[in-house]
Amino acid sequence: MAKTKTTTTKKETSPKAEPKTMKDLLESSGYELSIPKKGETITGLVTGITRKAVLVDIGAKTEGLVAEKEYAIAKDFVDSLKVGDEIEVYVMSEENEKGQIMLSLRRAMFDKLWGMLEGYLENDKEVQVKGVEVNRGGMIVKWQGLRGFVPSSQFGAQLAGNFQDLMNKNFAVKAIEVDREKNRLIFSEKHVSEAAIMEKREKALKVVAKGEVFKGKVTGVLSFGAFVAVEVPVEKTKITVEGLVHISEISWEKVEDIHRYLKVGDAVEVKVLGVEEGTGKLNLSIKQLAMDPWSEVGKKYAAGTTVKGMVSRSAPFGVFVNFEPGVDGLIHVSKTSAFGELTPGEKIEVLVESVDPEHRRMSLGPVLTEVPVGYK
Repeated sequence: MAKTKTTTTKKETSPKAEPKTMKDLLESSGYELSIPKKGETITGLVTGITRKAVLVDIGAKTEGLVAEKEYAIAKDFVDSLKVGDEIEVYVMSEENEKGQIMLSLRRAMFDKLWGMLEGYLENDKEVQVKGVEVNRGGMIVKWQGLRGFVPSSQFGAQLAGNFQDLMNKNFAVKAIEVDREKNRLIFSEKHVSEAAIMEKREKALKVVAKGEVFKGKVTGVLSFGAFVAVEVPVEKTKITVEGLVHISEISWEKVEDIHRYLKVGDAVEVKVLGVEEGTGKLNLSIKQLAMDPWSEVGKKYAAGTTVKGMVSRSAPFGVFVNFEPGVDGLIHVSKTSAFGELTPGEKIEVLVESVDPEHRRMSLGPVLTEVPVGYK
């Protein structure tokens, strides 16, 4: 059987016409032209950096341009860029008469800067900021276009009260709070100038145990409490750490004016209640070293007994009578008429009607020879 030979005929094809327009050129190359719209945020490639502008390839017919005011705003950020960097840009306008598309780097700048600061916070790295404004709480500073704040408490001892001298000057700080969502940026100068001291203090705070008792010295007295410096033994040395004795921890009795109890330079004994997170200060107490007078009130002032005390203060709901430091009872306003006019400092005799040591309450009434009708 003979084999049949098969032949094929090559089809003639006509050569493609040379592209004559930009559209023909793009179609022949398979490249899709992007037409950025005003208000869009897109990713581009830095192709050029000059003293007045940044060129960014955004896939359009021409490169986008960051210039004039937008360039000036992002100048510090531009200095950190290099050709080939991929960045996000905001389209401010569509093509102008020169075929240029104006871009903004602000969003990309802020995203990158916040990211850098988060890294600096994690790695405890210092940065240079510039003081721009002083207010009651501290100093507003600027770092590469971002505004931050250095609280007055975060300046070292050498600058305390004199940080105004840093206005319009650059100085070193460390970030201690970086919150991009809340636009909250807090710096500390003290974490740089007193880094060695703070490192020692942190070591000391780690070895301090709740309940420990120290002898210390009062270093400051304010309306809300007193600051006390104590020496904590660490590795054959002693490190000075400051703590706060809150007004409520000075005495078992109600403290109205701290200055009546403490003054700067006083030697005191304090008990550690704990370490305050964020500030690294010790929470201290003076009163916890003395017995709580209310622990014996149930025995000393039992319900039904008659005792003598002194009027300590008046309130809209009644009059308080003091029996010993930290122990006051209340004559309710409905019963004060039985005593006549009462004035602070006056000594009186009262009947203990009820005692609640757990809630530190004692109800008082007049001493009666017979109970009137309706008296409760």
